[in-house]
Amino acid sequence: MTITETPIDNGVDTAALLGAREALSAAPEAAEFTWRATCAWVHGTHSKATVEGFSGLGAEHNHRQTFRFDADHPECFASQDLGATPVEYMLVGLASCLTAGVASVAQHREIQLRSVTATLEGDMNVLGILGADPDVRNGFDSIKVRFEIDADASPADIEAIVAQSQKRSAVFDIITNPTAVTVEVA
Repeated sequence: MTITETPIDNGVDTAALLGAREALSAAPEAAEFTWRATCAWVHGTHSKATVEGFSGLGAEHNHRQTFRFDADHPECFASQDLGATPVEYMLVGLASCLTAGVASVAQHREIQLRSVTATLEGDMNVLGILGADPDVRNGFDSIKVRFEIDADASPADIEAIVAQSQKRSAVFDIITNPTAVTVEVA
């Protein structure tokens, strides 16, 4: 009797990722990437951002399509609520990065995922951004990430997948470590 295993398919090509890691380790200058976004003010607190291209692997690249994002503030801040707030986009970035990592790590560890949901909450006192209290920071006081993962794995294996995703997440690193930011006026 022959037993046929169903191959693990979380939609991640780990062989290509591991090949890229090996190739970039041998040519570290190609690993330098520059990601770009452009934002144009529309009216009030409403703006439209676009993401089109980036550089890396020693060349310029364009996404398959231009991605567009509306950002605004909610009506309770005397705004039009025409898009997610910038801090909500940051939460989306963190959730997306960690979730992609979960899929990649699970694929590499040959663990089949059935579903992954990340729910994030960022706590913030808005007196800082409103200029009402100079002792209150402008950003989040804390961020909570909660994963619900259904997979062919033990709870310990799932926790290890999430821990590895967190360890390799660019957005988690950006949020939890100081990043040099330069602001210029042309």
